[in-house]
Amino acid sequence: MPRWRQILYALLGLTVLVAAVVYGRSAAQKPDTCADGVERIDDECIGVNGEGYDFGTHEIRAVARAIKKENDRIAQQPHVTVAMMLPLQSDQPTLRRQMRSDLQGAYLGQRQANAGEGELPRIRLVLANPGRNYGRQSEVVDTLIGMAGSSKDRLRAVTGFNLSLDATEKAVERLTKHGIPVLASRISGDRIANGDGIDGAVKQRFPGLARIIPTNNGAAKALADFNGERGRQDARTVMVFDTRQDAYDESLANAFRGIKEAGPAGPAAMPFESPGIYEAGSTGNQFTQIANNICDSPADTVYFAGRTLHLRIFALKLAQQPCGDRHYTIISGSDAASLRQGMSEKDWAQLRGTGGEAKVTVQYAAPAHPAAWSTELKAWKKRWDASHDREPTADELPQYLTEPKAALDGLNKLIEATLQEGTDLGSVPYLEDSRTMLVYDGLLTIGTALHEVQGDDAEQVPGLKDVGTEWSKLQSRHRVKGTSGLICLTSGGNPYDKPVAVVELDPGQEGRGTLKFVGIGWPTGREQPKNCVIPSRTP
Repeated sequence: MPRWRQILYALLGLTVLVAAVVYGRSAAQKPDTCADGVERIDDECIGVNGEGYDFGTHEIRAVARAIKKENDRIAQQPHVTVAMMLPLQSDQPTLRRQMRSDLQGAYLGQRQANAGEGELPRIRLVLANPGRNYGRQSEVVDTLIGMAGSSKDRLRAVTGFNLSLDATEKAVERLTKHGIPVLASRISGDRIANGDGIDGAVKQRFPGLARIIPTNNGAAKALADFNGERGRQDARTVMVFDTRQDAYDESLANAFRGIKEAGPAGPAAMPFESPGIYEAGSTGNQFTQIANNICDSPADTVYFAGRTLHLRIFALKLAQQPCGDRHYTIISGSDAASLRQGMSEKDWAQLRGTGGEAKVTVQYAAPAHPAAWSTELKAWKKRWDASHDREPTADELPQYLTEPKAALDGLNKLIEATLQEGTDLGSVPYLEDSRTMLVYDGLLTIGTALHEVQGDDAEQVPGLKDVGTEWSKLQSRHRVKGTSGLICLTSGGNPYDKPVAVVELDPGQEGRGTLKFVGIGWPTGREQPKNCVIPSRTP
């Protein structure tokens, strides 16, 4: 073989080798995708998608596809994008069912916001998975910032946010610093909130943030107001709190510490330490000791500052203690709204005790409950009839009850219509845990802000700043008539005197227990004013 041909073959071989190395390196560097816009990182699918992808969670597959169907329906109409950001993968069945409830509320809220003939822009909804406990929020926030600046996506709000965590706080802070409005539908931690001074004279840490449920401090005030003297007698109350660094636990413990108590001193607060939100660790052993100590004290009311998993374990341990015929009430915060879903028949039997009556009652401030408005309105009418010989006029009826009831009736009709048309949501929406109602109200609030900003100009896309500054205008005649109560936002984007539904776990006589609505609590100690006109000095 001639020398020149040997050199040519060698060069060709070297070229092929180099190309193979370059291709291999490129292939290795190419991200492993789960779906369009979603990257596989370790064992999670992280990213943003509005094309019906379920992030590997079977429970949300149907509702994710329903969202895609609605996105396709409004694709040729003037629209903007809203992102629903919350963890969408878990190996725990209870959490996957909660995700489904959240997304059902998002879909139904999207449908309702898109329903009006002249109400533009429409909402295109996308799902944003930041990973377990928001561990990959930074990557997702990067994507959302890009979408906000994109003329194609026109992202105008981010909602969701179901856990008060340090990572959640960082995500909200970074989004709002980039001018992206955030509507937190389920966060109750006090740290992820703007302050409200006299006539709004407070510098906002999260410009463009709105919330639709009270902070833990507000919920604690509402619970204290509802329980009256029982929850304020120091000798009969004790606090049990988690020392693990957790924004929700910390703010709830501080809120309970702020309740003004009277009478002789009771037992000192009793700490425990959990390994994580969804991990039990040694908490069972810790709770056995704490329950023993409570049993030996005069306390019968326990303020519990901890997550749902640990609340369940504590309630069962307390119920196991041989404390005679004493009945205990455990009072906790909004995270307890998911407690019933994790209870087995055996758990219910333990709370019930051998006497057939509840040995331990768990009471908490739920953000909403479907029985609240009809129950309270019935009680109001009974009081009216006792002191009047005529029916109340429409103007005399309590607006803070009638308007949320009408909104809830509307949601139930929408659910019925959706199921009748054959749209599969994965299950019939379960309203008792408040998730579907709260997320639905969140989308309604975003839709109201978008429509108010848009005005009569259907061609003009609302700006990010316009949407963010609109939150504080949603009060008085522009109040949002939510299923969870009237939403009237302050200059800091906080819901003024938003009611909480005081709910108790009722073990009943046998089988599985229920969530029993027992009353309404108000953070200010009284109902919202007529037309929800916010006073200049807010508590």
